[in-house]
Amino acid sequence: MFDVETFELTKVFGDVVAVDSVSLKIEKGEIFGLLGPNGAGKTTLVRLLCGLLKPTSGDALVGGFSILKEPEEVKKIIGYMSQRFGLYDDLTVEENISFYAGIYLNDKKLAKKRTEEIIEELSFQRYRRTLAMHLSGGWRQRLSFATAIVHEPKIVFLDEPTSGVDPVSRRQFWELVYNLSAKGKTVLVTTHYMDEAERCNRVAFISAGKIIALDSPTNIKKKYLRGEVVSIIPEDLMKCYDALRSLDFVEDVGIFGDSVHIVVENADEKMPEILNFLLKKGLAYVKVEKIQPSIEDVFVALTKNKNQNAI
Repeated sequence: MFDVETFELTKVFGDVVAVDSVSLKIEKGEIFGLLGPNGAGKTTLVRLLCGLLKPTSGDALVGGFSILKEPEEVKKIIGYMSQRFGLYDDLTVEENISFYAGIYLNDKKLAKKRTEEIIEELSFQRYRRTLAMHLSGGWRQRLSFATAIVHEPKIVFLDEPTSGVDPVSRRQFWELVYNLSAKGKTVLVTTHYMDEAERCNRVAFISAGKIIALDSPTNIKKKYLRGEVVSIIPEDLMKCYDALRSLDFVEDVGIFGDSVHIVVENADEKMPEILNFLLKKGLAYVKVEKIQPSIEDVFVALTKNKNQNAI
């Protein structure tokens, strides 16, 4: 059973095609990740699915409701956490949650009950009288999440929810996402963090408004990265990167933190050649090793490939 289905969904702003004929299906209870560079169309796609934007063409069913014909029905069954968090800084934690509960539920007793439940569930007891403006980034994020799920929506859209928060808060936030999924809720999350993509049941890569890859993280790495990955931690990062690009057997080269990743057909076979090449070029290194490819390796390879066919 699918909670979200899109049918050639398209959104055009002037001369810019922000979302280009996107067709995908998201199953009930699934954690679905949407990845892509800035300007790829992630936020526009989410806003279309939330009924906040009208598509130029195509349609989507969210919880069985058409975003084109029944956007108000869609809004009743979803939760939406935007990049800006949408909090009222001059209201307390309790007042923010209560405000959104009142809007969504339109029932004072139920709104009060859900406010108390959320405060306890998300451990806000000691912060309930704290103004939103005085919360740390991690707690502001948690509060925004609370306001998005206070009405117990069937489907939750999280648009780059962990942007700008510390690693500990990110990990704690994902525990909340897992809890939602365990309750049968469907979650679509956009992210720039590749390690978060690994946490999703399935991920889709979007580039220039088109879906260019879609599968489980494991299958994505098998299907869209041709070859094996060798990681090199050099003393001179850029010099090593530029030199490795000249090797004819290297299919792709990328910088990942303090290391250079190269994709080759057979890492074990090519390792002696790589080490010999570094020695001849006088490129000192700390470590050279074959590694398991990550989602980030696939992401870099896909976004570099301008001729990649969309799906």
